[in-house]
This record gives sequence, structure tokens and C-alpha cells, in this order.
Amino acid sequence: MKEILPGIFQWSWFSQEKGMDFNGHLIVEGNERAIIDPPPMSPEDQIQIERLRPIGFILITNRDHIREAETCQKIFRARLLVPEKDAPEIPVRVDGTYKSGDVLPCGLTTIHIPDAKSPGECAFLLNRGKGVLILGDALIGKPPGKLNLLPPDKFADSKKAKEGLKGLLAVSFDAILVGDGVSILTQGKKAVQDFLR
Repeated sequence: MKEILPGIFQWSWFSQEKGMDFNGHLIVEGNERAIIDPPPMSPEDQIQIERLRPIGFILITNRDHIREAETCQKIFRARLLVPEKDAPEIPVRVDGTYKSGDVLPCGLTTIHIPDAKSPGECAFLLNRGKGVLILGDALIGKPPGKLNLLPPDKFADSKKAKEGLKGLLAVSFDAILVGDGVSILTQGKKAVQDFLR
């Protein structure tokens, strides 16, 4: 696990099947701590996260990013919050739901992404510095330095999915942290604009 931006930590687990890293993020904001979309942790990652306790919340961007949420619930005794629209399909115990526009722990504002891979797909906006946008499956960081959609067969309509991303341009951010692939720490908004062209 490494601190990729002040108070924002990332750890990764390489998926042989997908050929890219799955990333988890830990946000530290004052006395609050939240883990986002946790992939498997190495023993070293777990030790580093333990040092930053207490972890109050685990936030999931979509139904397919449960990953190691249940394990983290047990280890850190954290509350699991999931998108309201995906909650019926979440296979683990959920402590609460959120919807677009809600402000979650660590000051994360939720942004619903329509026509995405799952009905509840959301991004999180952190108004810190020039702004940090955290994505689940809305876009992936592949190849490094660029953003792309998952394969078309993951969407009911990939053209609509791409169109649904235009709402991200309405908010201010510089860094874009992805759940899959390589995050972009500067000029993230330009990377979204380039993808949408």
C-alpha cells in the first residue's frame, strides 16, 4: 500500500484473468477513515491499514466491487455502504445505502453514472486540492495514462454507457482514481474529455 496523494492510500491486486490491477483506496480525512472497493490485501497491506485505524466505513461503487468487503467488515469492524440501486444484488450484509448527491464519510460526494454496467454505479468526488474523482467500473485505467470502458459485452448498451459519463465533466477534479487499471494523478479531467471525444 502506498500514499498516492496526501491522505489517500492505494493497494493493488493483480487479476490474471483481466490482465490488470484491481485497486482499493483508503481515504483519511480528519478523524474519519473509509475504504473503497477493497481487493485482496497482502499481509503487509493489512498491517499498514491497521496502523491507520479506526476504519469506520467500507464504500462500494457498484454491485460487482464487493471484492473483500466482507473480510474488511470483520477485520476492521467497519460499516458497509452500497449504492441504493444495487443493494438488492449485494450478496453480503449491508449496513446502509446511498444515492446520488449524498455526502458520505470523509466528505465524499456520490455521483450516479447512468446506463453503466450496473444500475447503481457511482463515482465519489473528494473536494480536496484540485479535486479527486474515484471510479469503480465506469472507466478503467488501461492502457496506463488513458481511460477506457470495459468490453462492450459488459453493458446493455455501450454507447449509452459512454454518454452517461458526460455528467462527470460537470464537476471539478484533477486526479482520477480507478478501481481497475492505472490511476491518473494529474490531468484526470482531460483524460475523461479525451476518452469522450
